[in-house]
Amino acid sequence: MGTVQTIDCDTCVMRATAACTDCVVTFIVNREPGDAIVIDVEEARAMRALADGGLVPVLRHRAATR
Repeated sequence: MGTVQTIDCDTCVMRATAACTDCVVTFIVNREPGDAIVIDVEEARAMRALADGGLVPVLRHRAATR
């Protein structure tokens, strides 16, 4: 199985900053608070390609260290 990246706004160090309004997660989906978004490697590559092409903002999620 490939690497899975879980993006949860509750664990993002950028949470509640101006970066949230330009976050690719916020841009693509209108999620409920507390809902995590799980993407696989192919989806991550697609999101990166869209961001590289200027079609969506780049992923700004930065997981807090525990």
